[in-house]
Amino acid sequence: MPGTLYLVATPIGNLQDITFRAVETLKSVDLIACEDTRHTRKLLNHYGIANKLVSYHEHNEQQRAEELAGVLLNEKSVAVVSDAGTPGICDPAFRLVQKASEIGARVVPIPGAAAFVSALVVSGLPTDAFLFGGFLPAKKNERRKRLDEVRKINATLVFYEAPHRLAKSLADCAEVLGNRSAVVARELTKLHEEISRGNLNELTAKFSAREVKGEVVLIIDRLQETINQNPMTEGQKSESLVSRVRELEKQFDHKTALKKAAKELGLPRSEAYRILLSEKNK
Repeated sequence: MPGTLYLVATPIGNLQDITFRAVETLKSVDLIACEDTRHTRKLLNHYGIANKLVSYHEHNEQQRAEELAGVLLNEKSVAVVSDAGTPGICDPAFRLVQKASEIGARVVPIPGAAAFVSALVVSGLPTDAFLFGGFLPAKKNERRKRLDEVRKINATLVFYEAPHRLAKSLADCAEVLGNRSAVVARELTKLHEEISRGNLNELTAKFSAREVKGEVVLIIDRLQETINQNPMTEGQKSESLVSRVRELEKQFDHKTALKKAAKELGLPRSEAYRILLSEKNK
């Protein structure tokens, strides 16, 4: 009978954020597969764990998954950890879980920290429904396309982002999604933990003016009209659109102001144009 594969969550910063069960599992398994052996060894040394380590990361995931499946077939136990948080969440584990399932090995989750969950619950934004989108694409056009795909989803949006791209991504979010409420959670559980709240324009200005370091989670509110139990009437749409366009025209030309206002209100551009034309002809 094949051995057992354990998916072990580790701290996202503070070493004390590990469960008793995780420590006992890491002590008892035959092999620990990790992204960076030097990084994981620091955690293991802190808890007096001396088990054998093997690298398992995105560059060797396919080959290593085959090798680790062989270990499991020899009735050995394997624990998988990422550098921080829960393995499989934007980190290697998927292929190995597939292989373990195919050979009939038992797959056991050892739950614990996940950065996006910690960020979401402290954000103050709705948690009844959310979309975790992983990392936003690095290239601007692809990133904007991805944001447009999720623009009308009736859920809080959660993404990971690299610190050097944060300001540009916030600007794209404001442009594509509209100026929604948002939160930037940085370096969670670490010494320089920072939770920044505001709208997307405010956060863009804040993080454009400084160097950003560390791990970043971006949480964005859903379209406000999707939260409202009573959809806007035609009159309310017209009033809101006209008012918002006038406000935006203080910063942008008319065409850009109309485009931005339509996106903020979740209106197709053709409908927004029709509403404005109707108001103008009254």
